[in-house]
Amino acid sequence: MWELIQLNKRRSLFLFGAMGAALLLLGYFIGMSFFGEDGWVLGLSIALIIWIIMSLVSYFSGDSIILTMSKAKKVSPDFNPQLYNIVEEMKIAANLPNMPDIYVISDPAPNAFATGRNPEKSSVVVTAGLLNSLNRNELQGVIAHEVSHILNRDVLYMTFSGVLLGSIVLLSHIFLRSMWFGGNRRISSRNSSRGGGNQIILLVAILFAILAPLMAQLLYFAISRKREYLADATAVRLTRYPEGLASALEKISLSTYRLESANKATAGLYIANPLNQPGKKLANLTSTHPPIQERIKILREINSGANYIDYQNAFSRIRGNRDVRTNIIPPSGIRDTAKINLKTETGLEKTEQPKDDHKLYDMMRTLNQFNFLQCTCGLKIKIPPDFKGTNVHCPRCDRFIEITHQKKPIAE
Repeated sequence: MWELIQLNKRRSLFLFGAMGAALLLLGYFIGMSFFGEDGWVLGLSIALIIWIIMSLVSYFSGDSIILTMSKAKKVSPDFNPQLYNIVEEMKIAANLPNMPDIYVISDPAPNAFATGRNPEKSSVVVTAGLLNSLNRNELQGVIAHEVSHILNRDVLYMTFSGVLLGSIVLLSHIFLRSMWFGGNRRISSRNSSRGGGNQIILLVAILFAILAPLMAQLLYFAISRKREYLADATAVRLTRYPEGLASALEKISLSTYRLESANKATAGLYIANPLNQPGKKLANLTSTHPPIQERIKILREINSGANYIDYQNAFSRIRGNRDVRTNIIPPSGIRDTAKINLKTETGLEKTEQPKDDHKLYDMMRTLNQFNFLQCTCGLKIKIPPDFKGTNVHCPRCDRFIEITHQKKPIAE
């Protein structure tokens, strides 16, 4: 699959250039509308500076920005040994050079994503809700999908595009807000003395400020959708158990929670669209992901093996299209017909992990730096991080418990 990595690099460069061009054009029109015919130089220069700065920030610190925006917190192996073990398994299966860092978001909505610069520096992020709702094989399917994004070199592309998309949206928003709060009158007065041509430029600037973020998002989403299919195919190859990922996607799609920390710039990172309202579906054109029910059907159609060709055959059967030009898998993957047997299903794969709301909210409290004291009567007392007292009152046995050695949270 070497050409998949090369293709992803070319697509990353194309998207980087296309979003950069949109940012420069936006600066060009804004400069002309604010400062007249010669203002394009200043507007273009400002946009170019923003592009260079945000590109450098994206490359060196983009993953940190994404993790901060997502309110993700790095955890140690002790936080959830099963999660650490699964990430380690998939790291070995994918032959990654380094172990990805593991982050958890304190949110009951089940979801996950990967970010980073390359396979040497990457992170896998899951929500507390995902850990609470999936059994081991389902969680392994999700982690395999995210590790596949790292293996296929998707993470740098997604990080770059997310930060650049945010820059375009921000610049457009600042310009349109300035027009709303009095800027329109000043610009119109200045332009009226210079002729009607500047009025046309102003209208073009406003139109482009509205359309540029939409065009950038559509470009971002269109390429993101194909990457999700590829990550599903790679996950099947890593786990040899497509039902694990299919069942996980099914549970995620049925969740009634909405991920509060997600936004338009980060939505494309997640394994399933985090912006969908419960019970509603976004239009295909503006969706960050392929239809989740279609992804589930493709995974459950796989029955002959776990190689890329097996995923492509299932994809073609579900989509009803045998045209090679619509293939998800690159030619080298299609030519690789080596048999990779599916993992034999046992009773363990069917074992459901019951949802435990107490466990979920204790997990979220740990991530939010709560401390826990165990009273002699058996009651576990949750102490918020801003508690300043030296002792706490047990509501069950009426004792006062002195706080001497609080347990250090295992979330970093």
